[in-house]
Amino acid sequence: MRVAGALLAAVLVLLAACTSSKGPVVNAYAPSDPSGYRGAVLPQPYEMPSQTLTDTSGQAYNLKTSPSKPVTLVFFGYTHCPDVCLSVLSDVALALNRMADSEQDAVQMIFITTDPARDTPRAMRRYLDRIDPSFLGLTGSLTTIKGVAERLGVAIEGTQKLASGGYDVAHSAQVIGFDKHRAGILVWTPGTPIGDLRRDIQLLVSRQQ
Repeated sequence: MRVAGALLAAVLVLLAACTSSKGPVVNAYAPSDPSGYRGAVLPQPYEMPSQTLTDTSGQAYNLKTSPSKPVTLVFFGYTHCPDVCLSVLSDVALALNRMADSEQDAVQMIFITTDPARDTPRAMRRYLDRIDPSFLGLTGSLTTIKGVAERLGVAIEGTQKLASGGYDVAHSAQVIGFDKHRAGILVWTPGTPIGDLRRDIQLLVSRQQ
Protein backbone atom coordinates (compact mmCIF):
# COMPACT_ATOMS: atom_id res chain seq x y z
CA MET A 1 0.00 0.00 0.00
CA ARG A 2 1.48 3.36 -1.05
CA VAL A 3 0.82 6.56 0.93
CA ALA A 4 2.08 10.01 -0.05
CA GLY A 5 4.00 12.29 2.29
CA ALA A 6 3.65 11.80 6.03
CA LEU A 7 0.04 10.67 5.87
CA LEU A 8 -0.47 7.50 7.89
CA ALA A 9 -2.98 4.78 7.12
CA ALA A 10 -3.66 1.40 8.71
CA VAL A 11 -3.16 -2.13 7.50
CA LEU A 12 -5.68 -4.39 9.18
CA VAL A 13 -4.67 -7.95 10.01
CA LEU A 14 -7.71 -10.20 10.50
CA LEU A 15 -7.71 -13.49 12.28
CA ALA A 16 -6.94 -16.46 10.11
CA ALA A 17 -9.89 -18.29 8.58
CA CYS A 18 -9.76 -20.66 11.53
CA THR A 19 -11.87 -18.09 13.40
CA SER A 20 -13.57 -18.03 16.76
CA SER A 21 -17.15 -17.11 17.51
CA LYS A 22 -15.96 -13.85 19.05
CA GLY A 23 -15.43 -12.31 15.64
CA PRO A 24 -12.27 -10.86 14.13
CA VAL A 25 -9.46 -9.29 16.09
CA VAL A 26 -7.55 -6.57 14.26
CA ASN A 27 -4.08 -5.15 14.61
CA ALA A 28 -3.28 -1.79 13.05
CA TYR A 29 0.07 -1.02 11.43
CA ALA A 30 1.61 1.95 9.70
CA PRO A 31 1.84 1.86 5.90
CA SER A 32 4.85 1.19 3.74
CA ASP A 33 7.71 3.66 4.00
CA PRO A 34 9.04 5.64 1.02
CA SER A 35 12.30 3.68 0.95
CA GLY A 36 10.91 0.83 -1.09
CA TYR A 37 9.21 -1.77 1.08
CA ARG A 38 5.78 -2.91 -0.04
CA GLY A 39 4.84 -4.53 3.25
CA ALA A 40 3.79 -2.53 6.29
CA VAL A 41 6.71 -0.83 8.05
CA LEU A 42 6.28 -0.68 11.81
CA PRO A 43 6.82 2.81 13.28
CA GLN A 44 7.76 1.11 16.56
CA PRO A 45 9.74 -2.05 15.74
CA TYR A 46 9.10 -5.18 17.76
CA GLU A 47 11.96 -6.43 19.92
CA MET A 48 12.48 -10.17 19.58
CA PRO A 49 11.78 -11.72 22.99
CA SER A 50 14.65 -13.56 24.65
CA GLN A 51 12.46 -16.61 25.07
CA THR A 52 13.56 -20.22 24.69
CA LEU A 53 11.28 -22.67 22.89
CA THR A 54 11.82 -26.20 21.52
CA ASP A 55 12.64 -26.73 17.85
CA THR A 56 11.60 -29.60 15.61
CA SER A 57 14.71 -31.59 16.48
CA GLY A 58 13.86 -31.37 20.18
CA GLN A 59 16.60 -28.83 20.90
CA ALA A 60 16.29 -25.59 22.85
CA TYR A 61 16.04 -22.50 20.64
CA ASN A 62 16.26 -18.96 21.97
CA LEU A 63 14.42 -16.55 19.68
CA LYS A 64 16.84 -13.70 20.27
CA THR A 65 20.22 -15.42 20.45
CA SER A 66 19.89 -18.63 18.42
CA PRO A 67 19.18 -17.26 14.91
CA SER A 68 22.42 -17.26 12.92
CA LYS A 69 21.13 -15.59 9.76
CA PRO A 70 20.82 -11.84 9.12
CA VAL A 71 17.06 -11.94 8.42
CA THR A 72 14.46 -13.82 10.44
CA LEU A 73 10.81 -14.23 9.41
CA VAL A 74 8.28 -15.26 12.06
CA PHE A 75 4.78 -16.67 11.59
CA PHE A 76 2.38 -18.11 14.17
CA GLY A 77 0.04 -20.91 13.09
CA TYR A 78 -0.69 -24.61 13.45
CA THR A 79 -0.52 -27.75 11.37
CA HIS A 80 -4.27 -28.48 11.51
CA CYS A 81 -5.14 -25.00 10.22
CA PRO A 82 -7.60 -25.60 7.34
CA ASP A 83 -6.32 -23.00 4.91
CA VAL A 84 -4.58 -19.74 5.83
CA CYS A 85 -1.46 -21.14 7.51
CA LEU A 86 -0.57 -23.38 4.59
CA SER A 87 -1.29 -20.58 2.13
CA VAL A 88 0.92 -18.05 3.94
CA LEU A 89 3.82 -20.47 4.44
CA SER A 90 3.60 -21.65 0.82
CA ASP A 91 3.71 -18.04 -0.40
CA VAL A 92 6.85 -17.39 1.66
CA ALA A 93 8.42 -20.58 0.30
CA LEU A 94 7.65 -19.55 -3.28
CA ALA A 95 9.07 -16.07 -2.67
CA LEU A 96 12.30 -17.52 -1.26
CA ASN A 97 12.62 -20.03 -4.08
CA ARG A 98 12.58 -17.16 -6.58
CA MET A 99 15.60 -15.58 -4.92
CA ALA A 100 19.29 -16.27 -5.47
CA ASP A 101 20.83 -19.00 -3.31
CA SER A 102 22.94 -16.45 -1.45
CA GLU A 103 19.82 -14.45 -0.59
CA GLN A 104 17.93 -17.55 0.55
CA ASP A 105 20.86 -18.51 2.76
CA ALA A 106 20.52 -15.19 4.60
CA VAL A 107 16.93 -15.88 5.69
CA GLN A 108 15.50 -18.09 8.43
CA MET A 109 11.74 -18.72 8.40
CA ILE A 110 10.37 -19.62 11.85
CA PHE A 111 6.94 -21.20 12.36
CA ILE A 112 5.70 -20.98 15.98
CA THR A 113 2.76 -23.23 16.73
CA THR A 114 -0.42 -21.86 18.29
CA ASP A 115 -1.54 -25.43 19.03
CA PRO A 116 1.22 -27.11 21.08
CA ALA A 117 -1.18 -29.80 22.30
CA ARG A 118 -1.22 -31.37 18.84
CA ASP A 119 1.89 -29.91 17.22
CA THR A 120 4.71 -32.08 18.51
CA PRO A 121 8.18 -31.38 17.11
CA ARG A 122 7.85 -34.47 14.91
CA ALA A 123 4.42 -33.45 13.59
CA MET A 124 5.67 -29.95 12.82
CA ARG A 125 8.73 -31.30 11.02
CA ARG A 126 6.59 -33.49 8.75
CA TYR A 127 4.31 -30.54 8.01
CA LEU A 128 7.11 -28.09 7.25
CA ASP A 129 9.07 -30.57 5.15
CA ARG A 130 6.15 -30.64 2.71
CA ILE A 131 6.42 -26.85 2.32
CA ASP A 132 10.12 -26.04 2.68
CA PRO A 133 12.62 -28.19 4.63
CA SER A 134 14.59 -25.09 5.61
CA PHE A 135 11.69 -23.76 7.69
CA LEU A 136 12.16 -24.10 11.44
CA GLY A 137 9.26 -25.07 13.72
CA LEU A 138 9.08 -24.08 17.39
CA THR A 139 6.81 -25.23 20.20
CA GLY A 140 6.48 -24.80 23.95
CA SER A 141 3.81 -24.31 26.56
CA LEU A 142 0.74 -22.42 25.36
CA THR A 143 1.28 -19.83 28.08
CA THR A 144 4.83 -19.16 26.88
CA ILE A 145 3.78 -19.01 23.22
CA LYS A 146 0.95 -16.59 23.99
CA GLY A 147 3.41 -14.38 25.86
CA VAL A 148 5.75 -14.28 22.85
CA ALA A 149 2.85 -13.66 20.48
CA GLU A 150 1.52 -10.77 22.55
CA ARG A 151 4.92 -9.05 22.49
CA LEU A 152 4.97 -9.37 18.70
CA GLY A 153 1.45 -8.05 18.14
CA VAL A 154 -0.05 -11.44 17.30
CA ALA A 155 -3.49 -12.36 18.64
CA ILE A 156 -4.11 -15.96 19.71
CA GLU A 157 -7.66 -16.69 20.82
CA GLY A 158 -9.28 -19.78 22.28
CA THR A 159 -10.30 -22.91 20.43
CA GLN A 160 -13.54 -23.49 18.57
CA LYS A 161 -14.92 -27.03 18.55
CA LEU A 162 -15.82 -28.61 15.22
CA ALA A 163 -18.62 -31.04 14.42
CA SER A 164 -15.93 -33.61 13.58
CA GLY A 165 -14.76 -33.56 17.18
CA GLY A 166 -11.62 -31.56 16.49
CA TYR A 167 -11.07 -27.84 16.95
CA ASP A 168 -9.75 -24.74 15.24
CA VAL A 169 -7.47 -22.13 16.83
CA ALA A 170 -8.15 -18.48 16.01
CA HIS A 171 -5.01 -16.43 15.46
CA SER A 172 -3.85 -13.45 13.44
CA ALA A 173 -1.81 -14.44 10.42
CA GLN A 174 0.83 -11.82 9.67
CA VAL A 175 4.46 -12.63 8.85
CA ILE A 176 6.95 -10.43 10.73
CA GLY A 177 10.35 -9.59 9.26
CA PHE A 178 13.30 -9.08 11.64
CA ASP A 179 16.65 -7.53 10.77
CA LYS A 180 20.10 -8.57 12.02
CA HIS A 181 19.52 -6.67 15.26
CA ARG A 182 16.41 -8.83 15.85
CA ALA A 183 14.14 -5.81 15.43
CA GLY A 184 10.80 -6.61 13.82
CA ILE A 185 10.43 -3.85 11.28
CA LEU A 186 8.13 -5.27 8.58
CA VAL A 187 4.75 -7.00 8.48
CA TRP A 188 3.13 -8.81 5.57
CA THR A 189 -0.55 -9.71 5.67
CA PRO A 190 -2.12 -12.86 4.19
CA GLY A 191 -2.58 -12.50 0.45
CA THR A 192 0.46 -10.28 -0.08
CA PRO A 193 1.55 -10.88 -3.70
CA ILE A 194 4.47 -13.29 -3.91
CA GLY A 195 6.39 -10.79 -6.02
CA ASP A 196 6.07 -8.19 -3.27
CA LEU A 197 7.20 -10.69 -0.65
CA ARG A 198 10.23 -11.63 -2.72
CA ARG A 199 11.16 -8.01 -3.40
CA ASP A 200 10.81 -6.99 0.25
CA ILE A 201 12.82 -9.94 1.57
CA GLN A 202 15.56 -9.27 -0.96
CA LEU A 203 15.63 -5.62 0.06
CA LEU A 204 15.70 -6.53 3.75
CA VAL A 205 18.60 -8.92 3.12
CA SER A 206 20.54 -6.33 1.14
CA ARG A 207 20.19 -3.80 3.96
CA GLN A 208 21.84 -6.11 6.48
CA GLN A 209 25.23 -5.83 4.80
